[in-house]
Amino acid sequence: MALKDLLVQVDGSRSGPARYHAAIRLAQQHGAHLAGLCLAVEPQIPPTLMGMVPPDMIESQSRAIKEQAELAASSFRLAVEKAGVSAECRVVQSLAIKAVDVLIEHARHVDLTILGQPDPSDGSPLGETFIAEVVMACGRPVIAVPYVGVPASLGQRVLVAWEGGREATRAVNDALPILEKAHLAIVLSVNPLMSSDGRRRDPGADISLHLARHGVKVEAARTIAREISVGDAILAEIASNSIDLLVMGAYGHSRLREFVLGGVTRELLQHMTAPVLMSH
Repeated sequence: MALKDLLVQVDGSRSGPARYHAAIRLAQQHGAHLAGLCLAVEPQIPPTLMGMVPPDMIESQSRAIKEQAELAASSFRLAVEKAGVSAECRVVQSLAIKAVDVLIEHARHVDLTILGQPDPSDGSPLGETFIAEVVMACGRPVIAVPYVGVPASLGQRVLVAWEGGREATRAVNDALPILEKAHLAIVLSVNPLMSSDGRRRDPGADISLHLARHGVKVEAARTIAREISVGDAILAEIASNSIDLLVMGAYGHSRLREFVLGGVTRELLQHMTAPVLMSH
């Protein structure tokens, strides 16, 4: 599968421009069309309070939110025009309770969606768990970009967190167009299982061979994390190998709007230091 249709979350946050510039670089690398989605999210006023809020105040607030969204969209449009990529920007108004559903619907119609990790100091109207909600429901891969900053490159030095499960397999397959263009892909197994003869097997060997047959420049690696968590072990590998993209499966399940994520997924979403491509 080639990457020909990308979607990026556009907003007025401080980390927004770095996020869509990373998406622009990805679109350039793959010759892809890039759509920006800017949500003008209006707060949900409880019915019991609706009669207490003057209509002109509601209209003024709605107008201000729409103007802020249009300003962010204009910044995105200038950036893609300067970069010379095929692009568009959609400004969509939505109530807060429906905003994540709108994002999921748009994500289902592209090859890959780029989202921004919520900055605690910004107070995202989408909530703290919206990335997990989108990953679990959209059926497409998602790249989450940390609010602390984006590497100068994206997808040149890739770390694949591999444990052989269904979600990790899906993530590797979804990331294949990026992996094929990477300078190096490291397939990392943390705390691999013991084989029947007492020796540790390398579960990343077979998937590394598969990737090599696709022309990926790949290395298999393993590490034993005794004193730290698996998430911290992955973060350490990211730092020591100058990784600019982590590929991993998203582990968890959904029950209505309550998303329960596996510990490693949750930890990396909270403390990511490089963009993370996830699939479920």
